[in-house]
Formats: sequence, C-alpha cells, structure tokens
Amino acid sequence: ALNLQKVQSPLDTMPQPCRLYSKATVLGYRRSNHAQQVHTNLLQIEGVNSRTATEFYMGKRVAFIYKADRARKDTKVRVIWGKVTVPHGNTGVVRAKFTKNLPPKSIGASVRVMLYPSRV
Repeated sequence: ALNLQKVQSPLDTMPQPCRLYSKATVLGYRRSNHAQQVHTNLLQIEGVNSRTATEFYMGKRVAFIYKADRARKDTKVRVIWGKVTVPHGNTGVVRAKFTKNLPPKSIGASVRVMLYPSRV
C-alpha cells in the first residue's frame, strides 16, 4: 500500500478573504414622468427585494469607484462617496445621495454598499 500524505502549503492555513461590503447596481436617478432629480440615485442592492429588508442598509456608506484618465496622488482610481437615505417603493430599491452627483456613465454600474456605520 502506498502511503500518500498531502503536503500542507501555506495557502491552506491562510484565512479566507472577508468582504466588508455588499454589491449594488445604480438603476438611475430619482425621476418623475417629465424630469429627473440628479442629486438622488436609485440603487438595487444584491439580495434585497423587500422594503423591510432595506431597513438594515439605511445610513450605510456607498462608494462609486471608477478609473480616470489622469493620475491624481499617484493613482488613477477615484471614489465618490454617498449615503443610503430612504427606501424607494416596495421591491428593495433604495435612494442614495452622493457628495458630488454621479455621472451618467454610472447608470448600470456597480457600487459598494459598506457595512458601516453600524446601527446595532
């Protein structure tokens, strides 16, 4: 009988990565039939599909991360920060306000909903 033992690599003992944010998609701006309010964005958070489930995310920070053409402070990656404000409708969509209005290219893009600040 062969005695085959598995050699343990350093990767086996490393902890699994922990994601401290939820993913969300920018649906567009808050709007009426004839006008849109560009200061408020609508977000669909992954795994959230009821108004009651949005309660946990109220007040959480949102980050829209994008790459610019020119580097600023030795990096091309930039962030526009925002905050989840209120639910929008009954299907788990939330409204968010950002420090600067999101550009139109953000519609359909992915944003990060951070799991802080905690309200527990």
